[in-house]
Amino acid sequence: MISLVIILPPILGLVSLAAKNRFVNRVALLGSASLLLVVAFVQWLGIEWFWLPDWLLQYFRFDSIGLYFFAVMSLVFAGVSVYSLFYFKEHHLTASQESVYVVEILFFVTAMSGVVLATHLALMWVFVEGTTLTSALLIYFEKRKSSLEATWKYVYICSIGIALAFVGIVLLSIGSESIGSLFFSNLYQHASEINPFWLEISFAFIFVGFGTKIGIAPLHAWLPDAHSEAPSPVSALLSGTLLNSAFLGLLRVQEIFICAHQQSFSDFILISTGFLSLLVSSVFMIRVKNYKRMLAYSSIENMGIIFIGVGLGKLGVFAAMLHTFAHSLSKMALFLTSGNILYHYESKKIEDVRGLLKRDPVTGWIWIVSALSIIGIPPFPIFISKFFIVKAFWLTGQSWLAVLFFLFLIIVTFGMSRAVFNMAFGESQLEGKWKPKPNVSAYAPQIVLLIVLLMIGTSMPSQLFDLINKAAGFFSAGSPQTQLIRLGTAVMAGQHLGAIH
Repeated sequence: MISLVIILPPILGLVSLAAKNRFVNRVALLGSASLLLVVAFVQWLGIEWFWLPDWLLQYFRFDSIGLYFFAVMSLVFAGVSVYSLFYFKEHHLTASQESVYVVEILFFVTAMSGVVLATHLALMWVFVEGTTLTSALLIYFEKRKSSLEATWKYVYICSIGIALAFVGIVLLSIGSESIGSLFFSNLYQHASEINPFWLEISFAFIFVGFGTKIGIAPLHAWLPDAHSEAPSPVSALLSGTLLNSAFLGLLRVQEIFICAHQQSFSDFILISTGFLSLLVSSVFMIRVKNYKRMLAYSSIENMGIIFIGVGLGKLGVFAAMLHTFAHSLSKMALFLTSGNILYHYESKKIEDVRGLLKRDPVTGWIWIVSALSIIGIPPFPIFISKFFIVKAFWLTGQSWLAVLFFLFLIIVTFGMSRAVFNMAFGESQLEGKWKPKPNVSAYAPQIVLLIVLLMIGTSMPSQLFDLINKAAGFFSAGSPQTQLIRLGTAVMAGQHLGAIH
């Protein structure tokens, strides 16, 4: 399965590039998306099927948290692949241009798969760097002056960040000289042998490096420009999967601190930067004039929430895992729908978009429901994750932070809701320039994933709960909070308490 994930998509991309045929392009894109979904499902069922030699298998494996992030990536990539069919038609791409798009996106997804599956810290760093190079090509795909500027800004800032992460890895190797290995399993097992001084210094560098890729404040400067200038399906991938892959790298380093009983240091940094991200996003959210930049600042806000959850211990980690899933699917729906809006209005300015419900009712309602999902209106799962984070504030004796948490959430909710509803309602100034309605591929991915989110929010399947709990258990196996989490999830989802007991 791992060989299929790492090797086959790039091969299909190169075949597509060589053939320059529309049918081959679609087979390569949709086939790769289907492959990743099948692999995620098979691994979820616990079926072992490896084609790689043993010496290579030690570098790539599915663990509980890796499988979770891989499943999220597969869902988002599947939705983006379907929507890309509309993107091809909307922009009148030639077969050759489609081939370039397909090969770039498949190499990008392969790099993210490598980050998720890597069992070695240095190897993971190589794949993180690979995501930078491949995603840069996608950001510049439409070859506008503004997209070129955003691409160079992205490459410059993230390359510096990744270089700092490399310095952090070198410092960690110095502190773990007695271990003599950068395999995560060895680092976890012998974490207590790592020199605390070198461990903390290395974390500072690694945090800045991976935090730059994640787009956490104050390292977020590239993110609004890249998200707003990239094609809409690429923006969905950047927000729904790229940020997650870099975040997973940081989580694996955080586990070293937990095993070394030094997590108070990393928890403080995570919570502090999480609140700083909420502050930055709330300030810009009420002033933003570009709806794709608005979604980018929403990504900064939600990554901040996830950072806070991870820094709050066992219950917070579970909330962070659930929030990661819900944010990825909700943000994918929003960015893809922004492509529909751009198709109709040919403008990214919020003030230019009015009467969306009249112009395209399906797009209008998807836009509104997706916004309600990302804000965290019940019964969407983000409401549940925020509920658990607030509960975690009390459990960790930091209840006063909940006041700041609510304050920032209110500001962000106000700013985003005002923009979304102004766009959906009102009278359009472009009544004489209506375009034909998009085809079904422009709606289907968002509708399907929003239905999935609603189903999870109203009655979370036990299989999904187990998947999330196992991912959270990567940090807190045997957590005494497990029953509390299960009870709280059931109450929020309206399940029967007797079944849980």
